[in-house]
Amino acid sequence: MKKPTLLIIFGTRPEAIKMAPLVQTFRNDSSFQTKVIITAQHREMLDQVLELFSIQEDYDFNLMKERQTLESITTGVIDKLSQVILQENPDMIFVHGDTTTTFAASLSAFYHHIPIAHVEAGLRSYDMQNPFPEEMNRTLCDQITSLHFCPTKQAKENIVQSSVQSSLLYVTGNTVVDSLLWVVSHIQNTHPSLLEQSAANEKRILVTLHRRESWGQPIESVCNALRDIVLQNSDVRVIFPVHKNPVVRESVFSCLGDLANVNLVEPMDYIHFVAEMKNAYLILSDSGGVQEEAPTFGKPVLLTRSVTERPEGIRCGVVKLVGTQYNNVYKELHSLIHQTSYYQAMVTSENPFGDGQASQRIQNQVRQYFGFEPAHSCLGEFTQ
Repeated sequence: MKKPTLLIIFGTRPEAIKMAPLVQTFRNDSSFQTKVIITAQHREMLDQVLELFSIQEDYDFNLMKERQTLESITTGVIDKLSQVILQENPDMIFVHGDTTTTFAASLSAFYHHIPIAHVEAGLRSYDMQNPFPEEMNRTLCDQITSLHFCPTKQAKENIVQSSVQSSLLYVTGNTVVDSLLWVVSHIQNTHPSLLEQSAANEKRILVTLHRRESWGQPIESVCNALRDIVLQNSDVRVIFPVHKNPVVRESVFSCLGDLANVNLVEPMDYIHFVAEMKNAYLILSDSGGVQEEAPTFGKPVLLTRSVTERPEGIRCGVVKLVGTQYNNVYKELHSLIHQTSYYQAMVTSENPFGDGQASQRIQNQVRQYFGFEPAHSCLGEFTQ
């Protein structure tokens, strides 16, 4: 009997981090033939993650180019994946989240009548411009998905409310927690010094900013608030891995490049980024993944966005929407730095996004889909 062939496709660093535990899980499952495709929507940052998790891709589309457009990524993925589909004749294609790779790969799979398994399905901001183009990508992907693997009960409910027809809706928790726990264990075994705490009198603010809708004035406003906080508080140090996008870099370096207590560094590999999250006093970010990762370490997150498709972090108190206006960003940073009770109210002891067993839950459901016995018989839906 021919083993079912699974294609797992991703193109950005966040996707790679979240798909890595699935790749490991299914490549260790002898019931399937698992092939990995990378589009290299990101290149250098993606390669770092592949090396960390010892993932060898089977196909590399190598699409990244300077000042690439959404159109070029979309058409490139559809064209190249169609060729792989004809060659491999897969039984299922896994996509993740909300990137342009995800949308284009789902469309290609749909054209070829291949069942789509959407990992991290059901997230919604209900604003097509925020985040852009991610809200459109994930919404359209869910319309043609066969198996929805939702990270939370809220994500599942979003799909139910949208009346999408699906053969499977299942709450798994988020695979990013699987990866995060693996990386922390890996650091403890290989680079324990990275997890040593900062000096007691230093408050480290870890910053990531990259959203397309924040380019230009919004990022500049956030950076101006950071600048004033650093100038007014000698015990504050900012660690800022600056995104490779030249539009982002121009805004960040022009505003913060001359400050001694601001470390503008190149994008970190995931090991170092996880260590910085664990050592941070607080995190200022517009990232989706950071919202899901920070609660594991009990770190407050100020989210420089107007909406979030991950309301669970806000409900448990560890994430706060602050937008990109100078006054609000400055006020929230100042309060967390100077008001102990305010800070403690945002520290949580549990992660509402996952428990480290999402990949096993997905494996169980995929095995059931193909008529195999579950690999983890006592594992039910994620219910936190």
